[in-house]
Amino acid sequence: MLTDFDTSLPSIRQVQNLIKDTATVELKLLTGDILTGKILWQDPQCVAIADQNGQKTTVWKQAIAYIKPQA
Repeated sequence: MLTDFDTSLPSIRQVQNLIKDTATVELKLLTGDILTGKILWQDPQCVAIADQNGQKTTVWKQAIAYIKPQA
């Protein structure tokens, strides 16, 4: 079975590293909304992020403008 979750792609690897490192990120949506938290998982269509209060949000990747690690 083929999947479009290609771990050879740099963008997929970068997000996987953010998950592994439990890095806090700023995730900006195309609507202008900004979510801040830790990425829990990703699949071919979505990412899940948890904020500092543990509130989990699933976001369609096509709605993301950028993901930026926090310093």
